[in-house]
Amino acid sequence: MTAPLLEIEGLRVAAEGTAQGGPGSAGGPGSAGGPGSAGGPGSAGGPGAPGESGQIVRGIDLVVGAGEVHALMGPNGAGKSTLAATLMGHPTYRVVAGSIRFKGEDITHWATDARAKAGLFLAFQYPETIDGVSVVQFLRQAMSARRGQDVSALEVRLAMTEWMERLGMDPSFGERYLNQGFSGGEKKRNEILQMAMLEPELAVLDETDSGLDIDALGVVGRGVHTVRELHPTLGVLVVTHYQRLLETLVPDRVHLLVDGRIVESGGPELANKIERNGYESWRR
Repeated sequence: MTAPLLEIEGLRVAAEGTAQGGPGSAGGPGSAGGPGSAGGPGSAGGPGAPGESGQIVRGIDLVVGAGEVHALMGPNGAGKSTLAATLMGHPTYRVVAGSIRFKGEDITHWATDARAKAGLFLAFQYPETIDGVSVVQFLRQAMSARRGQDVSALEVRLAMTEWMERLGMDPSFGERYLNQGFSGGEKKRNEILQMAMLEPELAVLDETDSGLDIDALGVVGRGVHTVRELHPTLGVLVVTHYQRLLETLVPDRVHLLVDGRIVESGGPELANKIERNGYESWRR
């Protein structure tokens, strides 16, 4: 077992602004590493066990070690994207119990930008479009924020050119406005480019395979594999419905999330079992 990178213990999450936390969506505006608040009212591990009414995540325990790939699978509405957004401190969600530790530190109520600077990265299921901001401009700002010092435009362009070549991307891509007019595959490849250049210690990929055809899926899977070859200690948590991405990005552990709870964990064979049989046998 490698050293724990991410430790989630007894995590319960509800939507912000509800008495017990109603249903919510993780796809609101924002960027990995952008401004945001991790908390809102509600204290992790407060007195008494909170009622489960309205909770989206209902008591998750999960440990991801450095260099490990974990896959989180489950049906629609299981809480997968909610968990991913909560890990980055999305203000839509409120932790009502439990804790999130990253590299040994309790980050449960850290702001989003603090988590990003510490080395957490989230690839969005639905990446935002930012008109007027080119990919290279965005990456320069993100890299400067991650390092805590200004990064020159030359350094960004050199690194971007190198990574675009590795990822099989057109060099002109960097001059386009962020995600404007991008195809689904281009948006997801751009997320992988960001991951490569920001050099996080833990990457959470929220349904990166969503809406991709088999060719684009292979490109994304190989892109993640390429980043991991150069950064072997990178931990990865892949949120997915399907087994297809896991054929390229072979996980060390697979976890099945149903109704806000992890109901089974296993090796890659669990993903094959889910692909064959579906989720019904685990539903209550």
